[in-house]
Amino acid sequence: MDQNATTTEVLQGADELLMPTYAPLQIVPAHGHGSTIVDADDKRYIDLGGGIAVTSLGHGSPVLKQALLDQADRLWHVSNVFATEPAIRLAKQLTDLTFADRVFFSNSGAEANEAALKLARRHAFNNGETDRYEIISLEGSFHGRTLFTVSTGANPNYKTGFGPAIEGIRHVAPNDLPAIEAAISARTAAVILEPIQGEGGVRPLDHEYLRSVRSLCDRHGALLIFDEVQTGVGRTGPLYAYQQSGVVPDVLTTAKSLGGGVPIGATLAGGPAAEALTRATHGTTFGGNPLACSVASVVLDEVTSDEITTNVTVRSTQIRKALEELSAPSGIFAEVRGAGLLIGAELSDSYRDRAKEIQIAALEQGVVILVAGPNVLRFAPALNITAEEVDEGMSALGRVIEEVVNG
Repeated sequence: MDQNATTTEVLQGADELLMPTYAPLQIVPAHGHGSTIVDADDKRYIDLGGGIAVTSLGHGSPVLKQALLDQADRLWHVSNVFATEPAIRLAKQLTDLTFADRVFFSNSGAEANEAALKLARRHAFNNGETDRYEIISLEGSFHGRTLFTVSTGANPNYKTGFGPAIEGIRHVAPNDLPAIEAAISARTAAVILEPIQGEGGVRPLDHEYLRSVRSLCDRHGALLIFDEVQTGVGRTGPLYAYQQSGVVPDVLTTAKSLGGGVPIGATLAGGPAAEALTRATHGTTFGGNPLACSVASVVLDEVTSDEITTNVTVRSTQIRKALEELSAPSGIFAEVRGAGLLIGAELSDSYRDRAKEIQIAALEQGVVILVAGPNVLRFAPALNITAEEVDEGMSALGRVIEEVVNG
């Protein structure tokens, strides 16, 4: 199969050759620029999904492409047997910009969370607290698809058929302080949460709740882990969502937007937690890859610029206003929520369970959107998306909503 394969050929190949863990949408992206995707049939789409909050600077970013090419001329991969300048440079940026003292590089959000959870248990073990191994997570959470992270996440469908789940995981309702007060104890190694639940419906956690959880962790000797795989790297306004809440975690995980499309993950830790993983306690062959680290370093430079941070705020207001205006005649959306350019539009009762239908209809109208469960449309576009691209995407979505409302 060559690069000019048709949509039918690619989808048939996916059906025959790939393990059927996904049900791919019925278009085949062929190339992209900025917030525009063109498929194998030369149809153009406005991308309001950003590769599930990954393409932070859009498709084909010139500065990221140049960073990749420059590093490709130097060094691609040497494994974790060596330290390389790109990895140390990126680690220095991350520690300078956050609370963290040390960084562990991996290849994805799931791996970053896996490292964070292992770190929490190892931290307790190092302190001689072998009975402190429980992890408290929230209902509606998603932390990845490894056995540990899928056990920590709350979706039972992702756990079925994989044998016994990792023991010692407890789930409590989000924003319910009495529930977590009742669950936390001297056996709790860590509490892990997303400041804004992504897959769980783009649901922000109250800042007061986060402050209370921080206090509970301090009182009981547990670590606080923020999963910022989806909320991080400028997605919600500040570099990381914790910086808006005023609550500092012990450990933070980041991925998705960090690489701008190149696979990379990182686990950040500060204070005593930063010393928990010592030689031979954890590892990865590809983590800290020079190519990925060089690109991520430029991503951080770009997303911390005044131009990008201002654009996130302005485009967020533009999208939220457009969604509210589209909803006004019919009340199709019960709520529009989120922060920055991570926005969820929850369908009202009259349109329940139709998010996937709307997503597919939006493709037909030339706009890519995401879903977060059966009732929430999710928007996570590039942080440098333009006003014109937002207008075009919202106009297309308006045509879809009109179709849905009119039956």
